[in-house]
Amino acid sequence: MYGDEIHLWLHRIRAERLQREAHEAPRPHRRTTHRTRPARARALRARLGWTLVEVGLRLATPRLPQSGLTARFDH
Repeated sequence: MYGDEIHLWLHRIRAERLQREAHEAPRPHRRTTHRTRPARARALRARLGWTLVEVGLRLATPRLPQSGLTARFDH
């Protein structure tokens, strides 16, 4: 159908415009933005990231069924 062709044509036009805008936009250097961020903010971000990794690993790890013998030694 010709409606599908119009949709693809409009999509291509939009994609070309976005690519052109992306190439024309000024790019900040990654190192300069990294250095201007305060050390405390970087530390907090890293700690939060590792906490989320730990939570994700705990959720992804299946729990093993505990027998009565191991449950007694856990206390």
